[in-house]
Amino acid sequence: MTLYSPKKKTLLLVWHSRTGASQRAMLAAYEAAQRAIQALDSTDSVQVRHIPAAEASADDFLAADALLFFAPENLASLSGVMKECFDRLYYPLLNQLNGRPYSAVISAGTDGQGALRQLQRICTGWRLELVCDPVILLMDASSPEAILAPKQLTIAQLASSERCGENLAALLCL
Repeated sequence: MTLYSPKKKTLLLVWHSRTGASQRAMLAAYEAAQRAIQALDSTDSVQVRHIPAAEASADDFLAADALLFFAPENLASLSGVMKECFDRLYYPLLNQLNGRPYSAVISAGTDGQGALRQLQRICTGWRLELVCDPVILLMDASSPEAILAPKQLTIAQLASSERCGENLAALLCL
């Protein structure tokens, strides 16, 4: 987790990972967002933070000017830890995040649509604004062994995650 400065606009990356894919995607987006902020000469006004979903608080969300979520799909739904984060924070944050930009990266064995729809419904309830196309990273895992195995991302998958981080960071630099 990175240190927080209340004087800067903040892009918050909230993540959960079971097999490493979502965490690797988050780190790629984090690094790309940092590079974008530096390239746009906005290090004095914009920062990027990342926090595991299990540790995220209402204060973390309220301090964020933009949000980027990273989660695996489990059994056609968001992972339990990410869902618990939303369950825990949904009502305390209702009507307090309106209009903030967001996007999402879902890692999935073969589909990802169920988890993405679930996340988008939650974000719609919070009245967040989807500003970057969400990304689904397919791991081509359908057997129990493949599903549970540690994951590696392809260069293209890392690039998709990086674009999400860059785009949201650049939006805050405007």
